[in-house]
Order: sequence, then C-alpha cells, then structure tokens
Amino acid sequence: MKAPCPVSDPKHDTFKHPIMLFDGECRFCSGSVQFIIRKDKKDVFRFAPLQSDTAQSLLPQEIREDPTMDSVILIDKGIVYTHSAAVLQICRRLGRGWALLYVFASVPAPWRDVIYRWVAKRRHKLFGKQDNCMIPTPEIRRKFI
Repeated sequence: MKAPCPVSDPKHDTFKHPIMLFDGECRFCSGSVQFIIRKDKKDVFRFAPLQSDTAQSLLPQEIREDPTMDSVILIDKGIVYTHSAAVLQICRRLGRGWALLYVFASVPAPWRDVIYRWVAKRRHKLFGKQDNCMIPTPEIRRKFI
C-alpha cells in the first residue's frame, strides 16, 4: 500500500531520509532495525517505534487506525509503504546484494502480502517480545527520531 505522507515537518527529515517505523516491542522488528543499521553504510535510514508519538504524527489517520499496520512501515519521500512493499523498498535502499530482492516487487502485492502477514501475525510467538531496549551509541541514537 502506498499513501501520501501528510507530514512535511523538516525536523522529521521525512524527505531527506526514509523513515522505518517498526514495532518497538517485537524482538524480530528490533533485530531487523539493528541489522539495517549495521548494513546502512551510506546512512540512509532513520527509525521510530510505531508506538511513539513521532511515528503516529507521521502516519495518515487511515493507516494509524488499521490494525494490520503493526510491524513495519516505510516513509520515503512522502510516500508511505506498508507490508511487503515496505520490506522491498528497504532492501532496495540498502543496496548491494539486498537490492536484488527488489525483483520480488514484480510479484503481485496481494501474493507477497500473504507471506508478509503470515510472518507478521506470528512474529511475537516465533521471536518473542522485547523486554528491554538496546542502549545505542550517540552515533546510532541520532538515527532515531
């Protein structure tokens, strides 16, 4: 799903950096953020937990109210990507070998999203919930909005 991002507040860097919104309570999602930080050699991404006021202020109301929007969302140049489209955009922006996964964008979104939703629905059962947060270095902390 793509939707225009209603926020153009420059303090959020919504047009300078893609922003990955993630479930801050999900161990799999938090692990994915840490993985992306390690692979993001060009300092492309910024991050915010979906539970934060910042994340909620960036999302259109229909997405905030949609219960299926609970794991990963990407906002890039004012476009909101959800479900498998968000994951594929993240892979594309990571570059290197990860960009090759973008070939799956040619698969119709409803088919891709079946797999995405299957994992998303079971992520807490499969990977657990976060009991604590990582303590980021000052360099990593600036990536969180």
